[in-house]
Amino acid sequence: MDKKILKKSLKLFTVFFRIGAFTFGGGYAMIPYIEREIVDKNKWIKSEEIIDIFAIVQSVPGVIAVNSSTFVGYRIAGLTGSIAATLGVVLPSYIIIAVIALFLYNFKEYPLVNEAFHGIQAGVAALMCYVVYKLGKSSIKNGYGAVLAAASFLALTVFGASAVLVLLAAGVLSLTAFALHSRKAGKGEER
Repeated sequence: MDKKILKKSLKLFTVFFRIGAFTFGGGYAMIPYIEREIVDKNKWIKSEEIIDIFAIVQSVPGVIAVNSSTFVGYRIAGLTGSIAATLGVVLPSYIIIAVIALFLYNFKEYPLVNEAFHGIQAGVAALMCYVVYKLGKSSIKNGYGAVLAAASFLALTVFGASAVLVLLAAGVLSLTAFALHSRKAGKGEER
């Protein structure tokens, strides 16, 4: 095996292990950390590309953190990199859950432990807001995008629509709008 790929894979493992170990709140809470490590610190992927990666990994089944690590790992170091990054992001959760399972019943009654978890939940909510702001800022380019995002949000939260149906509808509406815009632009050039 190529030493360069092995070195990159080890780095991917350590980066994603750190992300998996020190991020609470699941995959969406990890997005800012993944972006900081992959784009800003290591400069493996450009800022515009990471947004596309997040969009792709959200559209396939699975956990966003695992999908992101697999995709980024493959992009940087091929199959070895994808395995290393995926193991890196998943392994801390298994270790933490195993340790918690051993001791949880002894500590769950302590008010201090319950309060700590409430504080962690508040921090996760703040991270989620940051992710929404960051993704919205880079993804919504015009009024049409803002209306589509707002309509999708309402469909999901107020009306309880299926996320799959909302994604499909948004895709169809966007393709239709693009086709109409292209057709309109084509007619303008003919004159």
